Amino acid sequence: MLNDILIEAKKIAMYFPLTKGIIRQRKIAEIKAVDGVDLAIRRGETLGLVGESGCGKTTLGRCFLQLLRPTSGEVFFEKVDLCRLGDNQLRPVRQGMQIIFQDPFDSLDPRMTAEEIVAEPLRVHTKMRGRELKDKVADLLGIVGLNPSMAERYPHEFSGGQRQRLGIARALSIRPKFIVCDEPISALDVSIQAQIINLLEDLQGEFNLTYLFIAHDLSVVRHISHRVAVMYLGKIVEIANRDDLYQFAQHPYTKALLSAVPIPDPAVEASRERIILGGEPPSPMALPSGCNFNPRCSVGIDLCQQEVPPLHQVGRDHWVACHRA
Repeated sequence: MLNDILIEAKKIAMYFPLTKGIIRQRKIAEIKAVDGVDLAIRRGETLGLVGESGCGKTTLGRCFLQLLRPTSGEVFFEKVDLCRLGDNQLRPVRQGMQIIFQDPFDSLDPRMTAEEIVAEPLRVHTKMRGRELKDKVADLLGIVGLNPSMAERYPHEFSGGQRQRLGIARALSIRPKFIVCDEPISALDVSIQAQIINLLEDLQGEFNLTYLFIAHDLSVVRHISHRVAVMYLGKIVEIANRDDLYQFAQHPYTKALLSAVPIPDPAVEASRERIILGGEPPSPMALPSGCNFNPRCSVGIDLCQQEVPPLHQVGRDHWVACHRA
């Protein structure tokens, strides 16, 4: 099952133009948020996507869902190129794709009750109405651990964890196959984070869901993901099975990220090497020549400043974009 590709991006790029002028605007530069990404997600798996803030993780996730129309490239969902579909053609396909947003408060309409929030996708995509719709909403609330009696409450009457459960119920309402989890636990307390992660894992097993799990916490990503992709300045620099990446990381940026993950054993934590990256990430408006990481890399060579390293295979299902790997 895990060898069956559900959704795949080919050479996806998303550039945001910067303009100048009030009456006659002209483009003076562009921000390369996503720059030529190839990424495939298998049916039933969780692909973790990690990287620094601003590297393009959320933008890539929205390109998968066509919430942002890519500047170039292709996105295939069940072998259908979404980039070639118009809005009317895309609407029925959207039933198979949903998103869980980072902020469980801002992503919910404060003027709608929990019942209205969960019922809205069902009203748009199905013919459910009346008692059937109410029963369906009550069932969904129960699935995510909310009491159906809370259906008449407004978002501000829920706790942060309950609001995120409400967002998950909304995403589940039309039985999608693919869900982008855009940092779904970063705004929650640590004790609540574990509950939401366990809920997502249970739902994946029950409904055979496929996740793109975007996060900063590499410990959580290791726990929930089957494979992990590392992103830096709009490009995927390494992708591998979870255990291979954490034990045998090849890219110097991946090694630096993993060195920042705390280890609960004080003796091991004190003795291990911590990799501190120098400088700041280059601006996406003025990327360096060659490898994007070369200004901060401690093992770079002249070739790194001249040629962009392609993703090449270094092990079974392990790919790295580095000339030194």
